[in-house]
Amino acid sequence: MFPKVFSSSSLRAIATTLLLASSWRICATAFDLAQFSKSSASCKAVNRAANNIIVDLELRYVDVNPHEESTIIMVHGWPGIWSTWARQIEEFGKDHRLIVPNLRGFGDSGHPGDVRSSGTMGDFVGDLVCILEAAGVSHAICMGHDWGAAICYEAVRSRPDIFVGAVGAAIPYVPAHGPFLPISALTSQLPKLTYQLFFDRRLDEAASELDADIRRTLRGTFRTVASPPPSEFLTSSTTFLGAWNGIDIPPVPFFTAQEEDYYIQEMSISGYRNTLQLYTTENRQLSWELAHNHGNHTVDRPVLGVYPSKDPVADWGLLQELIKTKDFISDYEYEFIHAAHWLHLEEPKRFNKMVRTWIQKKYPRSTRDAVHGDEL
Repeated sequence: MFPKVFSSSSLRAIATTLLLASSWRICATAFDLAQFSKSSASCKAVNRAANNIIVDLELRYVDVNPHEESTIIMVHGWPGIWSTWARQIEEFGKDHRLIVPNLRGFGDSGHPGDVRSSGTMGDFVGDLVCILEAAGVSHAICMGHDWGAAICYEAVRSRPDIFVGAVGAAIPYVPAHGPFLPISALTSQLPKLTYQLFFDRRLDEAASELDADIRRTLRGTFRTVASPPPSEFLTSSTTFLGAWNGIDIPPVPFFTAQEEDYYIQEMSISGYRNTLQLYTTENRQLSWELAHNHGNHTVDRPVLGVYPSKDPVADWGLLQELIKTKDFISDYEYEFIHAAHWLHLEEPKRFNKMVRTWIQKKYPRSTRDAVHGDEL
């Protein structure tokens, strides 16, 4: 029995620390980041807060195996960067060209300066098109995780002339055929989306909290089934990392020490403020308006969804049934992996095998050059 000097919250913190410390780095393998250099794409972007002026935007990306014709563009989510595709770069870089960007506002990629309304899904798709043009790529499969999945779905919906298919990890396609719903309308049913209210309503405060200790932000966010966050994580509208108070967060289970250090180096360049563009009501509504007003909510390119069965945020399998995702994708397959939110890093072999099998089936070498018309 513990002495009475320990409060119940202290005991919980001690237990959590011991549990986490016993299971860290069970999956991490070496990934030599030094072998990759970045290229730049000079793109145009709109700053809607400054009377819609057009500004120059430098977007940074890694180009792997540039002589291979079959191309995959890998799109990270929040709070990822290009290197969070490490295990997929190792796998698919053998026989595909890989374009792996830092999205606008992340790491060393630029941002137009308006965090609230100049980071829409349409903006991100335009960025991907610009990057592919800079790399001399005419068409590609779009592979995305988290928000990157949402960007890829919009890419294949709106630009099927360029994006020949999509792999969406963690998040299903959400068609914009219904009314716009702010996050505040969803948190009663999905309480672990409440942190998004903090990012939206108190953006500067949230950015300050995230920037204060980037290593702690990284470690608190990138967890696994075996090394989970506290149960209260993501449920506050006034703090992101508060559930970790009093806990010494161990290293990310699926990162090497070098990968952790590299992430911190990249995110220290610009901090987290502009990355919170993904959570503002303005950007969400503008993204919905673009797709909703377009009128075509059906994706006519092949889509593979790979969903985690143990994501602490939501039951994405149930959600895709409720929103009838499969009714809006003409060629849709989906799989589940026993993993938390970062499934492609937690279970890379299973994830990669599913994706490779799907690519080989949908894109045999003789048909990879086939493209369709521009939806827009």
